[in-house]
Amino acid sequence: MAEQKIDTLPKHLEKEVSVDLKERTFYPIIKSGDWVGIDHGAVYSILLGSEESPKVVIGFGYDTPDNFIFLTHQDSNELDLNTTVQEAFTNIDAMDVTFTPSEVLDNKVLTASGNPFSSEAILSKKQMQKAHDILNAKQLLVSIARRTGLMVVGKDAPEEILNNFIYLHNDAWRDDSYGNAVIANVLFVLEEGEIVGSISLE
Repeated sequence: MAEQKIDTLPKHLEKEVSVDLKERTFYPIIKSGDWVGIDHGAVYSILLGSEESPKVVIGFGYDTPDNFIFLTHQDSNELDLNTTVQEAFTNIDAMDVTFTPSEVLDNKVLTASGNPFSSEAILSKKQMQKAHDILNAKQLLVSIARRTGLMVVGKDAPEEILNNFIYLHNDAWRDDSYGNAVIANVLFVLEEGEIVGSISLE
């Protein structure tokens, strides 16, 4: 069972007094567009939607045993925010992401789950290129319904496989038994390891 992480704000924007932020390893953290951090000074960028109506956003933070600590604009006193954000994306590139083919689905669906930043692999061209290569697919559909989970299928997969993939996405979207926060009820379309579009499943 995945370890439940508490990442609500503003309580967890409070920094531990003993922490030297320069020693922390920051990562992008994908959140739904209604994330409370937006209203509490968190540094973020929009992945899907607009400034007026964000659907999916990217915060930046580091992991602790109990929660995620997020980067805020106040941290500019200690850090160069632009450099920290760039390093966060580089840290996703450096992760050891393993894509596991599903034998039940004829090895045409890949999963990468369980790591606190598994979902964020979608932000790495390097990581997602692995999925392109394994599936031999020019276009990918990627599901990150909830945190710590990621599923991938080739957009040109057989209809039965695609239907099963959507079923698994919907099941993950509805299943709160692991306590992982929801991200998006959409499928992201990727080409050459980069997001080029999205398909809403609302």
